[in-house]
Amino acid sequence: MSERPIDLSPSGPPDTVLPEAPGNAVAALEAALASGDDPKTAVAALVEQWPRYIDAWARLGELSDDAVESYAYYRIGYHRGLDALRASGWGGTGYVRWKHPTNRGFLRALIGLRKAAARIGEQDEVERIGDFLNQLDPDLEI
Repeated sequence: MSERPIDLSPSGPPDTVLPEAPGNAVAALEAALASGDDPKTAVAALVEQWPRYIDAWARLGELSDDAVESYAYYRIGYHRGLDALRASGWGGTGYVRWKHPTNRGFLRALIGLRKAAARIGEQDEVERIGDFLNQLDPDLEI
């Protein structure tokens, strides 16, 4: 059972917030993205160090020019995110909002997966992901 609280507000479904990234992963990701040399290689090195760091997978998807490779990175980030959400008490329903910075890697991976699915012609998946994003955060502009 997770030690992370789930907000059971009377105004709607619970709000799940993912835990902080491990160690200095956030600062390392910021530095890798700002790297003038080869940010994709730098971010890939972070994934090797922290393979459960969802935002690093999402950023690899953003940094890839290849549609299939990008799709694969986003899909890994999405599945890592689902694992993290379940570990945080999410039971498949309720909000996962962008306003919580620790949720942004998961949502970024899901938004990227939607875009990558469109690039490879998976229209059904584009629609399913759009519906899912709307359920997770109705205020999110996609």
